[in-house]
Amino acid sequence: MKIVVLAGGISTERAVSLVTGTGVCRALRKNGHRAILVDLFLGLEDVPEDPETLFDAPDGLCPDAKIEVEAPDLEAVKRSRRDQGPSHIGPHVLEICQRADLVFLGLHGMDGEDGRIQAALDLLGVPYTGAGHLASAVAMDKAVSKQILDACGIPTPKWRLLSYRAEEAETLAQTLPMPCVIKTLGGGSSLGVYLPEDRTALRQALEEVLRYGAKVLAEERIYGRELTVAVLGDRWLPAVETVPAGGEFDYVAKYQIGAATETCPAPVPPEVMTAAGELALRVHRALGLEVYSRTDMILDKDGKLWVLEANSLPGMTPNSFVPKEAAAVGMSYEQLCEEIVRLSCDVKRRG
Repeated sequence: MKIVVLAGGISTERAVSLVTGTGVCRALRKNGHRAILVDLFLGLEDVPEDPETLFDAPDGLCPDAKIEVEAPDLEAVKRSRRDQGPSHIGPHVLEICQRADLVFLGLHGMDGEDGRIQAALDLLGVPYTGAGHLASAVAMDKAVSKQILDACGIPTPKWRLLSYRAEEAETLAQTLPMPCVIKTLGGGSSLGVYLPEDRTALRQALEEVLRYGAKVLAEERIYGRELTVAVLGDRWLPAVETVPAGGEFDYVAKYQIGAATETCPAPVPPEVMTAAGELALRVHRALGLEVYSRTDMILDKDGKLWVLEANSLPGMTPNSFVPKEAAAVGMSYEQLCEEIVRLSCDVKRRG
């Protein structure tokens, strides 16, 4: 198959996405596909007279991608594009996607996980991997997905949607229940997530989170063991337990070697493993997700599971959870990528 792996973009998770896309593209080429990586934001400045030849480009146009300790400088990325236009879709991106048999979405965060690119591809009649545009948008918006979880009786920490100005942060910090978690509505990779230990830190969190958007989620903090469970097709995979070396599972802990200890399968009793898997399936179905997803949850001291959020396009870097969970059931990285392609094609054929 001719496959475009869309990655990069202009979200705060750009670097993670490029590593995901590079890994997926190379795996698909090993599997015999004519796969190429295309950066959603930068696009392809110079396209050959016959664009079909791009699908045979050496190494699939994969960049030398890696995840630094700091999130990428998005303003520098914007300045690097030749046309300097306002579009979040780079030159020739949609044209190349229309020539593919399938688009593998290696995007994360804004424009990738929020349903926008899915909607654009739907209008063009281009099949792609993962959930559709509506389910993607629902899962990405933490407030909307929380409403659905509540309505379905799925246990999730108490929450409140906040809308305020920076100068109101001090007053708000004195009234919010503690302990709490402060989150941007549409973030990922633990960017825009704060775990304040006191009201001074809470005020700082309320000020800083506004960099990511005007609406903010304040969530009751549940203490316990951090579990994450992937769904692939109609089955759940073994849970991973994460113990951050520094106490918090932030951007560094997620992607830097040695910053966290991840155990898969998680060292929990069989009945807890099953309960976590079935809960992830409930979340997957309640949000209307398809093909694959990943649900993050907390196992508290009383043995109760609490759902934090679901990811419609979970990371596929070498350090990501889904490949580790697949490996735990004997599925290689290449086989996992192929299964996502197969399941996605089945979904699109069903309409």
